[in-house]
Amino acid sequence: MLTVFALLAAVSGAGLKLPADLAAAAQAYDQAQVKGDRAALERLLAADYLLVNSRGKLESRAQLIADYTAPGFRLDPFTVEHEVRRLWGDGAVMGGVATLTGVDGGKPYRVRLRFSDIWAKRGGRWQVIYTAASREPE
Repeated sequence: MLTVFALLAAVSGAGLKLPADLAAAAQAYDQAQVKGDRAALERLLAADYLLVNSRGKLESRAQLIADYTAPGFRLDPFTVEHEVRRLWGDGAVMGGVATLTGVDGGKPYRVRLRFSDIWAKRGGRWQVIYTAASREPE
């Protein structure tokens, strides 16, 4: 178990160099969202994943995957600004602000979100276990 001092020493900011396997998982997760890749989303989201979306509603792993793979849904590639990274043992927080654009149900959308993804290393692989998102002003 980490002491408070050890935990604080392990925590770092946006300049933190991530372990290669976590960096690869985070990149794969971003790509899976953009491509609507069901298999990758199922691999990268923990079975007990939970999202608090920007409307304050709770969504399960199955609901998030259904949203990203729905016919008529497209998420354009995005860039994360004001990046946040915190790392400890087998856990991490990665987030920031992103302007998301695309099409949902045939209608274009644009939303600016502040988000935090909580990652855990389970069974030797990194998975997102929790996400919180809130709307940011444009």
